[in-house]
Amino acid sequence: MHLRILVIDDERNIRLTLPALIQSMGHDAQSAASGVEALAALRTSTFDVAFLDLKLGSASGLDLLPRLLDAAPDLQVVLMTAFASIPTAVEAMRRGARDYLPKPFEPEQVRVLLDDVARERGLRQRIVELEDRLREVPEADFTTASPVMQGVFDLARRVAASEAPVLLTGESGTGKGVLARFIHAHSPRANGPFAVVNCPTLSEELLAAELFGHVRGAFTGAVKDAVGRVEAAKGGTLFLDEVGEISPAVQARLLRFLQDHAFERVGDTQTRTADVRIVAATNRVLATEVKAGRFREDLLYRLNVIELTLPPLRTRPEDIPALATGYLAHFARTQKRPGLRFADDVLPRLLAHDWPGNLRELRNAVERAVILSTGSIVEGRLLPGAVAQADDAPKLGADVPLEVIEREHVLRVLARHGRADEAARILEIDPATLWRKRKRWESA
Repeated sequence: MHLRILVIDDERNIRLTLPALIQSMGHDAQSAASGVEALAALRTSTFDVAFLDLKLGSASGLDLLPRLLDAAPDLQVVLMTAFASIPTAVEAMRRGARDYLPKPFEPEQVRVLLDDVARERGLRQRIVELEDRLREVPEADFTTASPVMQGVFDLARRVAASEAPVLLTGESGTGKGVLARFIHAHSPRANGPFAVVNCPTLSEELLAAELFGHVRGAFTGAVKDAVGRVEAAKGGTLFLDEVGEISPAVQARLLRFLQDHAFERVGDTQTRTADVRIVAATNRVLATEVKAGRFREDLLYRLNVIELTLPPLRTRPEDIPALATGYLAHFARTQKRPGLRFADDVLPRLLAHDWPGNLRELRNAVERAVILSTGSIVEGRLLPGAVAQADDAPKLGADVPLEVIEREHVLRVLARHGRADEAARILEIDPATLWRKRKRWESA
């Protein structure tokens, strides 16, 4: 794993030779001659390791150590000194140092130490990624019979090799998050972190802090400095889910970062930089949002260097049997119920439904049926009502009253979005009108 190291020593010879040694080992190194310079470097850049001299002229490295850790809580500090003693080593560890290196030291000692840090960082990153995957159920299957989906995946593989920002568009539940991970995994940044920010779940202030970090006292609850996802994703990919939901103020911050990779933590004036690739996703038509004044046109141009659109599930019914069977196998494993299979009536019902919630709705329908089933056969009657009755659902052009079609359409929009105000906006009716319709249908 590639590390960034800060060498803090008042001896010019050390500031020249140790960074050169570190760079020969494949890492980046920067030097500082004093505590003031070191703290200034930490305000503008992110480092993994600091080699800190015990004596910095008239100052003490032991006194500087906690200030370094306040500025960069994740920093691994190695104390260096020509005056090695057990009490000093114990005190250094008590104040938060990772290790203690007596001068003069051999290159191999530095190599072993950095290899240990790199291994730990890599394992920590891997654990986080595995925990994320364990919490997830796959929402997309990259084996597809749909020519459109095959085209999307082929383009995604080519796009992955570049550094260009990617915008993923499509309805909710089509698997944009999974495609973002696919792009990262097939990119030169695959060994770097993959960080996710779910934009609609946070207020403007908290979203800015989540993205760019904050300093202590920047807002209520900010009791210490915190690194944002941008810094955490250095050398990797940052996935911005539902980017169309962010406020104008955060859009301005994001635009600046996309232009020159520069940013400031919330409440701070120090400019920092981070090497991060951006992949964004939205279920909105951002060109429409631009015309309505809700999204910056210049930000759209920056995000939309390459656009990939995922088709809704209803346009690729040939994939439904394989997807449903894959979900069944997954939930059979997680529920520790091997040998589960669908009854003969399940797949026809799945194929008859138009899946307004796309892959997410299909996944949830299969999970529900697995949980409710008691034997080795998952029956069609255990699917959610709209799916179980899919064969009886009214179709456009059928010989049914207009209100029946309207009711089905409104209820499906509500099922897909969940929130009545959002459904009313999409249907272009007043929320009060929507409420009255629902009450009338419920009492019928």
